[in-house]
Parts: sequence; structure tokens; C-alpha cells
Amino acid sequence: MMDDFSYAQPLTGQPIIGQATPLAARDERASLLVIADQMDAPDLAPVAAAAGFRLLGVAALADAPVRLDLQAQCDTVLFFCPAMTPLLERLLVQLETQAIQNGMAVILVAGWETVELAFACLRGPHTQLLCDPDRTELAAALVAAGQHRPVVGHVHEVDREGARLQQLSEEVGRLARTLDALTERTRMATPSFDLGPRISDRPSDYIGMPALAPIGTPLQPVEKAAPAITAAQVRDLLRARRIRADFLPGDLFADPAWDMMLDLLAARLDHERVSVSSLCIAAAVPPTTALRWIRTLTDKGLVERQADPHDGRRVFIALAEEAADALTRWFGASRRLLSA
Repeated sequence: MMDDFSYAQPLTGQPIIGQATPLAARDERASLLVIADQMDAPDLAPVAAAAGFRLLGVAALADAPVRLDLQAQCDTVLFFCPAMTPLLERLLVQLETQAIQNGMAVILVAGWETVELAFACLRGPHTQLLCDPDRTELAAALVAAGQHRPVVGHVHEVDREGARLQQLSEEVGRLARTLDALTERTRMATPSFDLGPRISDRPSDYIGMPALAPIGTPLQPVEKAAPAITAAQVRDLLRARRIRADFLPGDLFADPAWDMMLDLLAARLDHERVSVSSLCIAAAVPPTTALRWIRTLTDKGLVERQADPHDGRRVFIALAEEAADALTRWFGASRRLLSA
């Protein structure tokens, strides 16, 4: 007797009407949703494919809240927010909340106008914040987001780590070339993959970062004893570091973490608050690189976020107490060595 679940084949060799046919192969690639204005899915399809993603679609910022609510599953969201809009803060909070709840990776591509708000809303452990990125930085962020999702059935092996890093490097290069080709074929007004303003292109006559005016009482209690160093001395050291580029190649001596910590020390001595964008300028590196270092310093407990009591859309960055004490002691020790 024929099994109820089997299908008989006609004498002609043609399939019976209604016979089950094989489905398309399941797409195991990580999924990518893009939120951006003035960008079409056909333009992003080759970028997503080159990064190893399955493109779910492109949603305009106005439609993004509903799309995020209806999206059943998404591994990565690429969000372009170069300009301030009335609903941007609410959308960023919604996106970061869902990212934390679902373990989703997020790539925020901000501009100088929106980087303060984007940084203030940053909460997800797998969120990358870029500011006016070039094609290589965007490619690296996409590859990193794709690597975030664990692949079923793969076991990490130490001896394969070098090969994996080499593969990541090749993927970044390949994706950057895809973005280059896309830029040549299309001329998208906003957002654009063209190179943005580079902080390293700014004049090298460093005179100190524009810190905000003091708000209320000083952030730290005034010590009874006179400080071992002054803000002017710290800024003189920063100026000396900047003028190296007048004599030697500047890209050989980039040390954004140290420059930012010195700038924060000078601001602390002057009882000033430093915004995220000001600290990025102090780093003298591309803004995306500076933002990555700010997050690293925060994770290591060397700097801390301080909410702006007058504007919830902005946070300040300040030295942690132990880091400030260590810097002060280093400054005193190095000055004694130089004067010996």
C-alpha cells in the first residue's frame, strides 16, 4: 500500500498537478536593514552583498519607527543620520532599545550636526558610531557587524585566528572597492560615501580645544593647596605635540588617546566641560577614530560620561578621578626629569 505522504509519478513522467516542489535554498546570511533618506535599495544591494548581508530593504527616517516595530528579526541596522530632524532623538532611543533587547548590531552614521545626540543615545554593546566616515571606515564597520552574529556549527580555533584576521582584512578591502565603484556609478546627495572633512587636515597650530563655559559650581572641589600643574602648561605640551607635524610626518606619531586625556586634564584644571565633538577635535584624527577611542577610554574607566543637566541630548566627557590623579603625578615626575 502506498504511503499517504508519498507522491505517485504519472506514466508520462510529468509531475502531478499540486505535487510539492523543492523550495529555494535557505539564505543563511545575516540580515541588514538600512534606514536612510534619499537612498534606494538597488543602490545598496551590491554593498550589502559584498559585506555578506541579506538586504531586508531601505526605510526612510519618517517610516523607520513603524518599520522597526514590524520587523520580525534583523541582525544589523545601518542608520544614516547626518542632519538633525525633529524625531531623530526618539528614533535613536527606539533603535538602541531594540538593539539591547534583541542583541542587534547597529551602525550609526552621523555628521558633525548630529554626533553629540548620537553619542548621548549610545547604549547598545554592539553599536558602532561613525562620523563622516570614508569608504574604508564604513566597510570595516559593516564587516565587523557581520562578524558579530555567531555562525552555527563553527568552532573557534586558535590556530585559525591569523587566517580569520587576514580574511577580515580582505573583506574590508573588497567592500571598500565596491563602495568606490558605487560612488562612481551613482551620485547620491545625502548621505554620501565621499570623503568627509578630516580632522588631520586642520591647521597644526593647536591652541587648545573650545571647551564650554563653566556651568554652576566647578565639577571638582577646589583644592586648598595650589595645583602642581596649570592648564596653560598642559596646553603648551599639546601645542608642542602639534608642531611635530611641521618637521616630521604627522601620521607617524598619532596618539589620540593621550591627546584627548591631556585635553581633558587642561579642561579639568580650568573647571570646564568638554563636549564629544570638542574632544574629537583634540584627538587630531578622523572623527570616527576619535569616537572609537572615546568608547575605549570609557570602557577602561579612564574617562566618564557626564549628562548635561540643561540638555538631555548631550553628554560631556571628563577624566575619571584616578586617571586625573595619575596624569597629575606623571606630569610632575616628567617635569622633574626634564629639569634635572
